[in-house]
Amino acid sequence: KMCCCLFQIEAEVQRRKQLIHQSAERKAIISQCYKPKHPDVYILQDSFLAPEFLEIVRYCTSPDAHLDGLLHYTESFPDKRICRLPVFTEEFCQALVDELENFEQSDMPKGRPNTMNNYGVLLNELGMDETFITPLREKYLRPITALLYPDLGGACLDSHKAFVVKYSLHEDLDLSSHYDNAEVTLNVSLGKDFTEGNLYFGEFRQDPSPVPKYLEIEHVRTKGLLHRGGHIHGALPITSGERWNLIIWMRSSAIRNQLCPMCNKKPELVEAEGFGDGFTETLEDDTPKTVNLCSLW
Repeated sequence: KMCCCLFQIEAEVQRRKQLIHQSAERKAIISQCYKPKHPDVYILQDSFLAPEFLEIVRYCTSPDAHLDGLLHYTESFPDKRICRLPVFTEEFCQALVDELENFEQSDMPKGRPNTMNNYGVLLNELGMDETFITPLREKYLRPITALLYPDLGGACLDSHKAFVVKYSLHEDLDLSSHYDNAEVTLNVSLGKDFTEGNLYFGEFRQDPSPVPKYLEIEHVRTKGLLHRGGHIHGALPITSGERWNLIIWMRSSAIRNQLCPMCNKKPELVEAEGFGDGFTETLEDDTPKTVNLCSLW
């Protein structure tokens, strides 16, 4: 039995090593052959963003911005360090979901978001990373996360993995308890029409809690939840309709270079294309300086 387990683990390691190469191949095919229905949604514009969200960003980039001031602009759940805020407009959410459905119905090759979600789209493969997700993270989200999560590298989130997941009655209904391979996660409800399917949050993964206390939060279309990636959470089953969520796992190499958030060990790095899992090679002398900068922001 032990040999069988080791064989399965080795097979999974090899499978994961191939994922990046397979993803690059799919991205190249999609870039050449896929005809977008709404090409404008691929390039981030201020008009896609809720006016309230732009106001929050303006506040966070002002010289006197501080955490208490930011929390006045948002719905916060302080005991769990979760923040709900408007992100996109209704019109943009509708257009993006329509584009994603068009892609789903095409004969393009499709990678799936992760081992837990069977339905959805990797936005990097669709060509949205450079023109949409990276500017969203750098220009708009980082000023907010710098105030909310200074201890998790919120001021220096330098990479991400972005994907959309889909829940419907005949496909994935819910998502079991898990934590993310991220320092900070943004989860935005894009619609469509659905009932139930609330998110629930337990404890931070390192908190010793024999009886976790769960907090249930309703998902509201166009609004996003910001939370710590290491926060144990899940999604309750939807009871009707379809739910699409945009999820961005944001990573700070200054933090994860010290300790891998998945195995709690100092990472041993292998070369990867693109962002990989968000680690970077750093010189020993530079590392403490970088981490302190994030902690003191």
